[in-house]
Amino acid sequence: MKTFGRNFWRQAFERAVKTAAQAGLLAVGADAANKLPSLAHNPGVLVSALAGGALVSLLTSLATAGVGQKDDPSAVAKTTP
Repeated sequence: MKTFGRNFWRQAFERAVKTAAQAGLLAVGADAANKLPSLAHNPGVLVSALAGGALVSLLTSLATAGVGQKDDPSAVAKTTP
């Protein structure tokens, strides 16, 4: 059963921020590797990468809700030792 409590949204938001940062680093690295001033002339590329990463992460969290633990966006069930 899917639950979207406070814990779910806190973890989903944390994952979205991390994924957005990774997407942003990828965009900056790709820009530097191409040696083109694309980000300097069009910062919207970076903003799009950040927003796209965050959106995909949130959608993934919503899609995997209830697969693992209750009120957790992870698709992996946590085990206790």
